[in-house]
Amino acid sequence: MLRSILRNRVGSIFPRWLSSHTEGEQKIVKVLKTKFPEATTIEVEDISGGCGAMYQIHIESEVFSNKRIVMQHRMVNEALSEEVKEMHGLRISTSVPKS
Repeated sequence: MLRSILRNRVGSIFPRWLSSHTEGEQKIVKVLKTKFPEATTIEVEDISGGCGAMYQIHIESEVFSNKRIVMQHRMVNEALSEEVKEMHGLRISTSVPKS
C-alpha cells in the first residue's frame, strides 16, 4: 500500500519514485502539481486494485484557506475534469497547512 501513495512535499518527488506507481497515479499527480503549484502535499492512491477506476487523493494547500470543504473538493474536481471522465469514483481529502 505504501508503494501506491505518492507524497509530494514541494520539490521532493523524483522521477525514479514515479516509475513504481501506476500510470494513472502519475498522470493525476502531474495534473494536480500543475493546477496546485503551491501545494505542500499531494497524495494519490489507486484504490481500485490497480485498474484505475477509483482513486483516493489528498491535497494540502494554502489555496484552500477560508474555503468550505465543498468548494475545496469542487476545485479538485475541476482540476481533474478530464481524468474524472474515465473513473468510477474519486475520494478527495483536502486541508490547509498548519502554521
